[in-house]
Amino acid sequence: MLRLSGLHLPLDHTPEALPEAIAKRLGIAPAELKSHSVYRRGNDARRRNAIQLVYTVDVALADEAAVLARFPGDKDLRPTPDMAYHFPVTAPAGWNGLRPVVIGAGPCGLFAGLILAQMGFRPIILDRGKVVRQRTKDTWGLWRRAELNPDSNVQFGEGGAGTFSDGKLYCRVKDPRFLGRKVLEEFVKAGAPDDILWEAHPHIGTFRLVTMVESMRATIEALGGEYRWETRVDDIELERTPDGNQRVRGLHLGDGSFLEADHVVLAVGHSARPTFEMLHRRGVHIEAKPFAIGVRIEHPQSWIDRARFGRCAGHPDLGAAAYSLVHHCSNGRSVYSFCMCPGGRVVAATSEEGRVVTNGMSQYSRAEFNANSGLVVAIDPARDYPGGPLAGIALQRHWEDLAYVAGGSNYHAPGQRVGDLLAGRASMALGEVIPSYKPGVKMTDLSECLPGFVIEAFREALPVFGRQIANYDHPDAVMTGVETRTSSPVRITRGKDHQSLNVARLFPAGEGAGYAGGILSAAIDGIKSAEAVARSMMGTA
Repeated sequence: MLRLSGLHLPLDHTPEALPEAIAKRLGIAPAELKSHSVYRRGNDARRRNAIQLVYTVDVALADEAAVLARFPGDKDLRPTPDMAYHFPVTAPAGWNGLRPVVIGAGPCGLFAGLILAQMGFRPIILDRGKVVRQRTKDTWGLWRRAELNPDSNVQFGEGGAGTFSDGKLYCRVKDPRFLGRKVLEEFVKAGAPDDILWEAHPHIGTFRLVTMVESMRATIEALGGEYRWETRVDDIELERTPDGNQRVRGLHLGDGSFLEADHVVLAVGHSARPTFEMLHRRGVHIEAKPFAIGVRIEHPQSWIDRARFGRCAGHPDLGAAAYSLVHHCSNGRSVYSFCMCPGGRVVAATSEEGRVVTNGMSQYSRAEFNANSGLVVAIDPARDYPGGPLAGIALQRHWEDLAYVAGGSNYHAPGQRVGDLLAGRASMALGEVIPSYKPGVKMTDLSECLPGFVIEAFREALPVFGRQIANYDHPDAVMTGVETRTSSPVRITRGKDHQSLNVARLFPAGEGAGYAGGILSAAIDGIKSAEAVARSMMGTA
């Protein structure tokens, strides 16, 4: 088969238009096109009132070699690559060695566990939280009743932080082995809609993610894997090797028990602060990493749809419009949109008592009234938190503490209208835009819970964004704070073999270790870490 990219068709084209466009583009008779399938579909919205769909297709032709020869050097036409996933090693029949352990059941841990199980290694997966349905009830307890369970919430439990998100399944990771395709195929097997295989910007949404992680758990267990819920790892035991280096010997668990383990995948997520502190005490190499802080900004989704799609807004093939914005400010800071959730809501995402954290989520339909996005300012260790590897955690906690107080010390979030922020005054009431955050929003002055340079950067960037997207800087748009968990504030450094730089057989992975950002990239990193574990266990690393 051949892969043909860059086919542009009108938004309302007929089904016959696609094979006709393929034949015309390749200069062949229609009868020479034996079959075709869509590999990717996106849209070109640069002309808002004349939006086109853009296809990449895999085609079977009567004489593929002859067609390729007619288009030498054409970057849009090439043989379809082999996208099948191939296990690097598998466990020998009857393998009964010490089982690998995965700490964390988010996207990274889920795929590390799945791949290890599929290779025959019967992993043990530990998570301090609960199974996804009980975890969902605990999460709603914060949203509906302002009651936080520190071990079962948006951050901790089956599915990880990605379960309560937009379920975006795209990233900028270079993927020559098509590991992302493996992730998507496993999601489809678990109940995700088929369109995630070919949409350019696929997403799933929270409710579907819940049933999918349950299905994948059942698959792992059927292959001999084992989950242990409400199991907190309090300490890691290390031993000296004959050459004087350190390696993993086992894990001390919250119930006082000891789990022997000589291969451990650390897939704990970006909010596993006690784990980061424990690793630092144990001498595992950790360094501070850049992240970003800011707010969630909300607009009616209809405003974003009209601004992005013009008269095409509302077309079923376009869905709810998204956006991506960035501005480099005169104060040396960069403001950018982050984790944009079309047709979604802002949610309470703290995992620690007495702190307020915001995040965004949406369902597969993206049908709720508001669009929301993180609007954040990049910060870095050397400039903003030079106090050591854990200084970023302290910085996050500082602003989360202040947000809790500014919101009323009851898990309500502090909010401010854009017009008031630009004018330098506190907000006293809402305008046209109603914030979606639960348990509630207290209108105030966000300068009480954000650094001055962030407020200054917002005041410069918002009018710029308003010129790019109509009404983005509308006075009644609402900003809700604080967004601090954009990514891990630490990196648990590792080598090319995916093992910790100074502790053998410890495999830092995913977003918490500083090697991913989002569901898909975390899942890909989980696959790579599982492969590294398997190679080490089989002595082929």
